Amino acid sequence: MVIRVMVVDDDFRVANLHAAYVSAVPGFEVVGIAHTARAAIELAAASNPDLILLDHYLPDSPGTEAIRRVAADVMMLTAASESAAVRQALALGAVNYLLKPFGEAELAARLRSYASYRAHVLARQTLEQPDIDRALRALHAGDLIDASLPRGRSSHTAQLILEAVHTARNPVTAGEVADELGVSRGTAQRYLSDLAAQGRLVVALRYGTSGRPEHLYSYKAPPAGQLPARRR
Repeated sequence: MVIRVMVVDDDFRVANLHAAYVSAVPGFEVVGIAHTARAAIELAAASNPDLILLDHYLPDSPGTEAIRRVAADVMMLTAASESAAVRQALALGAVNYLLKPFGEAELAARLRSYASYRAHVLARQTLEQPDIDRALRALHAGDLIDASLPRGRSSHTAQLILEAVHTARNPVTAGEVADELGVSRGTAQRYLSDLAAQGRLVVALRYGTSGRPEHLYSYKAPPAGQLPARRR
């Protein structure tokens, strides 16, 4: 299912750039661009997007005012770094907050995380607590991956491997991840080591009867306080 996205930014060039970033991510399409809060509210009502990429600094009112009046999920893309603005956006239900300037890969990672979160939430009509926990972990799986990956690594591959680990029922080995994703064991091992070094995964050792011990990887969930509040 394609995720419908609306882009809101007062700068025409920035809005078009963000729209191009979105269009490059498989499974996403841009259904509209707005440059003011009022236009965003009207366009959201007319186009019914699933996700709105929203700037805070708009000419008629702050972007957070628009959050109150739209039904879609909202991801803030803004230069507003003031604590009050961040707290208000998250309290009103923004699913993520990305500070400008950022690169295409950083936005793409968060969009893919949102798609995974959405798939978890829509998988069934009634969710159990483990379902909700997995959805929330998926929502933030792509955060900070791009900024800390070694040069030459793919953020898309890193996120796929991270998601494979945190959706597994038990700690997994590099070989198991490789088999699930169809990549080489060496590739899986390199990305797993990178993610463990970032603190995204926990590593344990399993000792067998012979040979070297195996590394077992499990997902390290962020503290509950780092998850944004959700709208009712």
